[in-house]
Amino acid sequence: MTTRDTIPSGLSRRDLLKLTATAAVVMLASRNAIAADFHRFQHGTFDITVVSDGFLTLPAEITPEERQAIMPRLGGNAATAPVQANIPLIRHGEDLILIDTGSGSHFQASAGKLAANLQSLGIAPEAITKVVFTHAHPDHSGATTTIDGKVLYPNAQYFVSEAEWAFWTDRDCATHMPSALHDFARGAQRDLFAVKDRLTLLRPDDEIIPGMRIQQTRGHTPGHGSIELAGDGGLLITGDACTNDVIFFENPAWHFGFDTEPEIALKTRQMLLDRAATDKLKMLGYHWSYPGVGYAERKDASYRFVSA
Repeated sequence: MTTRDTIPSGLSRRDLLKLTATAAVVMLASRNAIAADFHRFQHGTFDITVVSDGFLTLPAEITPEERQAIMPRLGGNAATAPVQANIPLIRHGEDLILIDTGSGSHFQASAGKLAANLQSLGIAPEAITKVVFTHAHPDHSGATTTIDGKVLYPNAQYFVSEAEWAFWTDRDCATHMPSALHDFARGAQRDLFAVKDRLTLLRPDDEIIPGMRIQQTRGHTPGHGSIELAGDGGLLITGDACTNDVIFFENPAWHFGFDTEPEIALKTRQMLLDRAATDKLKMLGYHWSYPGVGYAERKDASYRFVSA
């Protein structure tokens, strides 16, 4: 959890949790969270389209000075700011792969727009061949099933890290987290058990398809994994290993309130940013300003996000 000695005066652990669940809303609001266009790019042998799942909104309760300095940069107002959900759709040969499924009907009404956005691209749920989960929080796996309990992507194979499966399917997993996150546990079990018969469990560095591997980025959850694609210097799809391209790039020593293992998550995020800056590794962030594709550049003792 966030501690006061790592954040500005007046910004509590709950404040930062709320604030970090933010990113630019203006573009999404103007499109009613249904994308009119999409960011598409090639990376090696992969054709990638960043598809929006909409956005999440939580209030930010910080001092007026901090609000004035931070909130406009996140696309918010005096009371709230949004957090985007950027989902990579990856075409590789005959495969059409989603990295996470988004919220569906199991989280906030402003999210869960992925299926509609895919439809606007001419892609039916039946066309998806693989789904890879970075982790099983509701804004990442909540659209695994429809509101009536049917698997949304019926022809897909599913992949998640072995550690993530073990954590969430432990009947006592709720005892290891704050009570506020117990609904997350129930949702994760709902999502993972729904596809158990078509689920492949991955260990660190396992290859999903040629050139696509899962990398352990533990901390946000005990089994959190990021997806690395080969070619063109590498691309790391970070999931929630680094949740905001403003706050945590500029303040790499801050904690994030949703991290299950705060100290491990902090070290993971710092190592990720250090590697990205050193190796000029391209990254794609789930909750970063759309489309969330860019680089980490060192700036004094911190970093800044450079859009690609």
